[in-house]
Amino acid sequence: MQVLLAAAVCTKAGKAIVSRQFVEMTRTRIEGLLAAFPKLMNTGKQHTFVETDSVRYVYQPLEKLYMVLITTKNSNILEDLETLRLFSRVIPEYCRVLEESEISEHCFDLIFAFDEIVALGYRENVNLAQIRTFTEMDSHEEKVFRAVRETQEREAKAEMRRKAKELQQARRDAERSGKKLPAFGGFGSGGVTSISSGSIITDTIVEPEKPKITPAPVRPSGPSKALKLGAKGKEVDNFVDKLKSEGETIMPTAGKRGSDVSKALPPPVNMESVHLRVEEKITLTCGRDGGLQNMEVLGMVTLRVTDDKNGRIRLIINNNDGKGLQLQTHPNVDKKLFTAESVIGLKNPEKSFPLNSDVGVLKWRLQTTDESLIPLTINCWPSESGTGCDVNIEYELQEENLELNDVVISIPVPSGVGAPVIGDLDGEYKHDSRRNILDWCLPVIDANNKTGSLEFSIAGQPNDFFPVSVSFVSKRNYCDIQVTKVTHVDGDSSVRFSSETSFVVDKYEIL
Repeated sequence: MQVLLAAAVCTKAGKAIVSRQFVEMTRTRIEGLLAAFPKLMNTGKQHTFVETDSVRYVYQPLEKLYMVLITTKNSNILEDLETLRLFSRVIPEYCRVLEESEISEHCFDLIFAFDEIVALGYRENVNLAQIRTFTEMDSHEEKVFRAVRETQEREAKAEMRRKAKELQQARRDAERSGKKLPAFGGFGSGGVTSISSGSIITDTIVEPEKPKITPAPVRPSGPSKALKLGAKGKEVDNFVDKLKSEGETIMPTAGKRGSDVSKALPPPVNMESVHLRVEEKITLTCGRDGGLQNMEVLGMVTLRVTDDKNGRIRLIINNNDGKGLQLQTHPNVDKKLFTAESVIGLKNPEKSFPLNSDVGVLKWRLQTTDESLIPLTINCWPSESGTGCDVNIEYELQEENLELNDVVISIPVPSGVGAPVIGDLDGEYKHDSRRNILDWCLPVIDANNKTGSLEFSIAGQPNDFFPVSVSFVSKRNYCDIQVTKVTHVDGDSSVRFSSETSFVVDKYEIL
């Protein structure tokens, strides 16, 4: 039986660069063994191993270095050589060049890989591909955990905005009625309101209209909903992860929300046995002086079937888009049927769609430089003044059939010159002094709210306020493509189905 004592990468002088011992062995012992190794090799003779009274060295030259395995003398030399070859193939996976500095830089990666090859001195039955997979540690559970965490963070931010809006409304109501509301205890009557309990709400800034009036309602006796979200952290995440792994549909964890905020988040979907996702992603780059440099919209219809009774189905597609996009069906979809009748069905109608897996059945792509197709135009006009720059930024929704939620327009501002002085404002704003960003936040932009502007002043130069970036989500897609009906292949009877639509930003910049 093969007993491997240690695996090491050393210099030709016997200096250990990285060494992994698989049995109990002191540092002095392994350094002594490696230091003796070069002296045992006979100059001019090519061998793959040398022996002493107690151990055997199996080695392979790696340019100016050696890959050395130290084994017991009764180990199987053929197995040792095979193990040595695997060790030698692992090193180039992590090191671009076989030099001492590169080996030292990736020493922990190499040790983790060595541990996958040998356990307690005995060779594991693994190959290079398996070692790569094991060391990457790609976890589906971790991905689900991160997705749920991001959802909770979005919910907390939405709750934060709702609270800020309530505070602003309460202040305005107080101003109209001529009453003076009490401030949060000990905070005086400053124009910027925050809650000091360590919650993420502390970053919310409510823009004052009249600084003399305290813009704060009476503090509630219990913690806010956003604080409840944060307080449950791990327990909620673990429980939600477990439910998701069992195939349950997860409902939002926060309480009631205002209508504007609820639109900004993906709604809970009651999934039928046939479920469709229509997803679009936009990448857009504009010049600050006008002109669309590039705009690309990628879309996909994804089908998921969870009941084998509904495996043999067809999707009726309604394509009302006139923007000139390119359509592409899945290779297993009957392309002639789709071209003639806008129906998605398998080439072999006797076959079923795969069960319990997401299948992309239709993709589309729109690439253009036509400015009239920009969904949301942004104009940023910085003009120099005696004290710095006056910046006027405005938006206009050109695609009036869209409803954009959770819109954030981020404008870079100079650092070290204080916060911007806000003038006219539609919506809300937040100044992030750490990232030197002014975020203009708009819960909803639609046909009833298609234009808006923000004015502010700050010391700086016109170039300091670019690039402007935009993010939003929408439950309506940009290209007017919808699945209107699902039918059985046999008999054309209708099948109940559920669907969800999303239109999100990959990159949206004004340079």
